[in-house]
Amino acid sequence: MAKTVRSKFTRAKAEVLFAALAADRPDPRTELDFVNPFTLVVAVALSAQATDIGVNKATKKLFAVADTPEKMLVLGEEGVAAHIKTIGLWRNKAKNVIALSRKIIDDFGGEVPRTRDELTTLPGVGRKTANVVLNEAFGEPTIAVDTHIFRVSNRTGLAPGKTPDRVEAGLERITPPEFKKGAHHWLILHGRYVCKARTPECWQCAIRDLCAYKPKTPDPATVSKLGPRGPRRAT
Repeated sequence: MAKTVRSKFTRAKAEVLFAALAADRPDPRTELDFVNPFTLVVAVALSAQATDIGVNKATKKLFAVADTPEKMLVLGEEGVAAHIKTIGLWRNKAKNVIALSRKIIDDFGGEVPRTRDELTTLPGVGRKTANVVLNEAFGEPTIAVDTHIFRVSNRTGLAPGKTPDRVEAGLERITPPEFKKGAHHWLILHGRYVCKARTPECWQCAIRDLCAYKPKTPDPATVSKLGPRGPRRAT
């Protein structure tokens, strides 16, 4: 069994971190567009190896004609494919959308299931997708670890781990109950817009003083190729 990497945070320190993220983004939510639990399942499944912006462009017209599993089956695999050709892996994703629609009808009476075990029986739906659906559609305090959350959790020292499952388990342990429902959104949005993969924007980070990442990236406005900029001269 792999050794568990301990968080560099206490529960009290984690509470301060999440309070800061909550103050920075008071109303966090997914950036995927959806109109009901079914369209959320489809949107999240389509978002694998694709951007939310790209998925939203494709699903705008798709969901206008097929916002239920029954309508999606009528549209058919070729019909779905025609709407999502701008998304990576679109052929396989079109097959999965039709297959999961059929399974929702056959096994769950046309309603999106509300447990992780049931959700992950749907074609194209893994643990991460299931956790997103449980959190966003049904208000469950689940944490879906994507590349952004994986990076932020390791870089800050909040919940280090070598696999998404390890990071998820660490976040479950360290996140105070009152922040668990929003934790997924706060971490993913922080990773997407501030704690970026190549160059984290530490100079505008709300949790800079709590983060274990060193060295912090300086504000480019204060740095030139010759080093730190000096004070502006009066003109």
